[in-house]
Amino acid sequence: MSEKTESLRFSSLRLQNWKNFARIEVDLQNRVFLVGPNAVGKSNLLDVFRFLRDLASPGGGFQEAIRRRGGVSAIRCLAARRYPDIELRVVVEPSQANTRWEYELAFKQDAQRRARISKEKAVRDGQVLLMRPNDDDKQDPAQLTQTHLEQVNVNRSFRELASFFESVRYLHIVPQLVRELDRSVGRSNDPFGGDFLEQIAKTQERTRVARLKRIRDALRVAVPQLAEIELARDDRGTPHLRGKYEHWRPQGAWQTEDQFSDGTLRLMGLLWVAMEGGGPLLLEEPELSLHPEIVRYLPQMFARVQRRTGSQIILSTHSPDLLRDEGIGLDEVLLLRPEREGTEVTAASAFQEIRDLLQGGMTLADAVIPKTRPARADQLILFGDS
Repeated sequence: MSEKTESLRFSSLRLQNWKNFARIEVDLQNRVFLVGPNAVGKSNLLDVFRFLRDLASPGGGFQEAIRRRGGVSAIRCLAARRYPDIELRVVVEPSQANTRWEYELAFKQDAQRRARISKEKAVRDGQVLLMRPNDDDKQDPAQLTQTHLEQVNVNRSFRELASFFESVRYLHIVPQLVRELDRSVGRSNDPFGGDFLEQIAKTQERTRVARLKRIRDALRVAVPQLAEIELARDDRGTPHLRGKYEHWRPQGAWQTEDQFSDGTLRLMGLLWVAMEGGGPLLLEEPELSLHPEIVRYLPQMFARVQRRTGSQIILSTHSPDLLRDEGIGLDEVLLLRPEREGTEVTAASAFQEIRDLLQGGMTLADAVIPKTRPARADQLILFGDS
């Protein structure tokens, strides 16, 4: 990956008829915290960036990206009215330069329920490099079943943008998948951790040892007894993570990943992917299974990672502890709120009430979380009454 590609970030997003979102347009900072109640669409918002990655990745492409999401009907917002097209538009900019990319894609399904492109547009610094449908598409409408983004023979003028989309990373480790090694066979770049140990094993030894040492040092904050972490292979050649714990026995005791806690495995995965660098990193609720005192320092850790790698981080969270970090800016927090015509997405900085509460001495968590609290959450206490 080139330095230019690594320094790019998403600076703006516009959606129409995408899953929970009838229409939204938001600016994106280098760190983005998505906050909202359950089922409001935080994962579906992250999925926009995964969709762009799928468009540009080998083995992906437009039709495959649609298929993975259950077809056009499963993607289209239920609040969509007469206008059937699903639209997305992103603006991509480097952190330090003036280059500005825009990519726009609109699609729908035809009478045979096949996904078909209505519009594809690529712009660099105001110059239109691609506008579809074009004359070739009109002569051969079957071409509208593929984006130019995914075709190396036609995307040369905006291939940097395609490479950036391909660099997007998503992580939501499921500890049970890491432990059940037989279920990881055949997996590659699994965002849920199915091939997490294989990824570590494939890393150059010198790099792997250095990273595991840094992870050990970081983990000792949460697990003080942890003395060592190493990669080992069993008799079948299957990779395992081993951790040495200090206790009353002079030599300590070794445990493998099947004995690690969920929080330890999730934090190890988070630390590992943070050190890899690359394109934007998408995280689903990184606070899961972690002690609140650890969660409080995740934003600072992400900030340090960004200073080293330049990678944009976009994450969803329900955690007040994570939002108590005083270094989080109001423009970094996007509030998702359900409305009759789909979910609205608004920067926390747009709410005068939140700004007033912060000036009055409240924490960001105390000011923001009530804005996303389900209106009738207290009714859950009635469950089980006759």
